[in-house]
Amino acid sequence: MLHAHGAARKNVAKRTIYNHYAGKEQLFLSVAIEGADAVTEAVRVLMERHLRKIVDLEEDLTAFCLDRAKAVTEFPEHFALVRTMHAEVTRLPDAVLEKWTAHGPPSSHKRLAPYLQKIADRGLLEFDDAEKAANRLNTLTMNDVLIRSFYGAVPLPEPVVEEIITEGVQAFLRLYAPPSAAPHQQK
Repeated sequence: MLHAHGAARKNVAKRTIYNHYAGKEQLFLSVAIEGADAVTEAVRVLMERHLRKIVDLEEDLTAFCLDRAKAVTEFPEHFALVRTMHAEVTRLPDAVLEKWTAHGPPSSHKRLAPYLQKIADRGLLEFDDAEKAANRLNTLTMNDVLIRSFYGAVPLPEPVVEEIITEGVQAFLRLYAPPSAAPHQQK
């Protein structure tokens, strides 16, 4: 199969690419899904590394979120496309948005939820809905990094990313850690 990113890098003619795909919309969707799947796999590896076996919940969540934030810089083409999608969302066909939502960042909380549920099953977190808790962790950490960096277009200094992630994880734990395990509130 002709991969869109690889074809562009190898200077394959536009007509050849369009003949392979059913027009610009299908090509755009293919590139978007291909990038989303690559990012999803990278994040899956990070979840396995950091969240499969918890030693210190705050440290492990912070390390996961920091590594996840660094992953943004490993996929500059994908996040450039994400910026374009955000700018053009009202002009994108519904089918493209639906497939993007299933594969891309909008569904990342669904992939994180089972890991958080296993942590909760060990008594280290308390919540009624793992997907909502995962969404909250994303909101308090990654979403802030992505928005402040314009999805990787404007790199944030490492201390800023560390502060966002550390404070986000602490806020998440104040919301979801059992009372005996919640981190101390900062003054």
